[in-house]
Amino acid sequence: MEYEEKLDKLNYLIQTNKVDKNNKGYKVGVDLGTANIVLVVVDENKEPVAGKTYPSTVVKDGVVIDYIGAINILKKLKLSLEESLDTKLSLSNAALPPNVDKSNYNAIKNIVESCDFDIEKIVLEPDAAAKVLNIENGAVVDLGGGTTGISIIKDGKSIYSYDEATGGIHMDLVVSGYYGVSLREAEILKKSATKEITNLVRPTLEKMATITSGIVSSFNIDEIYLVGGSSCFEGIEKIFEDITNIKTRKIDNALLVTPYGIAIS
Repeated sequence: MEYEEKLDKLNYLIQTNKVDKNNKGYKVGVDLGTANIVLVVVDENKEPVAGKTYPSTVVKDGVVIDYIGAINILKKLKLSLEESLDTKLSLSNAALPPNVDKSNYNAIKNIVESCDFDIEKIVLEPDAAAKVLNIENGAVVDLGGGTTGISIIKDGKSIYSYDEATGGIHMDLVVSGYYGVSLREAEILKKSATKEITNLVRPTLEKMATITSGIVSSFNIDEIYLVGGSSCFEGIEKIFEDITNIKTRKIDNALLVTPYGIAIS
């Protein structure tokens, strides 16, 4: 599929710290996540040309809690990309989880504009992911660092979005308590996604699936698509299928789906 190739390319650019400079019409997607801040640069053809990620704790459960920290990190990432691409980046999109209040919308807008970006759009995170996957009918479930975001797609358009505060940080708390390590160390352990780790966080994954089931049961959904950094666990699609009774697909490069979707929205 075309989106898989684009996500593979974006992942390669980020992991190798490379850029594709033979492009024009740059636009940036800014994803202020609970566990990571991600910037994705695309060209006028929506082709990924560069990207940067930075672990952060400036957002909690979809709400900005460190305004100055977010600005400082975003400025640093923006400057690094501008130096690599040898051009100024000005146009951007940003995103929010569904169901956040007006104050957080304004916080995101002010943070991005404080980094000398002109915002074109602020979109909902699961809607951004749905745009990448080009879904006609289904549900996109964005398993983020702080929240589980669900977007119902009908005829290629989002008709309903929901968000609840259960995400990767809640898994970190479980891992931290079990091993007696800091949350930062727990995050690293969690990313290993070993069988033992998966068993530890399984109750949280089941809660995410139960949240999803409660929403999608009101709609005629053909398939569920899992994205976001907290969807990396082996067998997670089976957990969701068992609880929702709906076919579930885990997307490769899941952490990059939403940031890329923000950029091309």
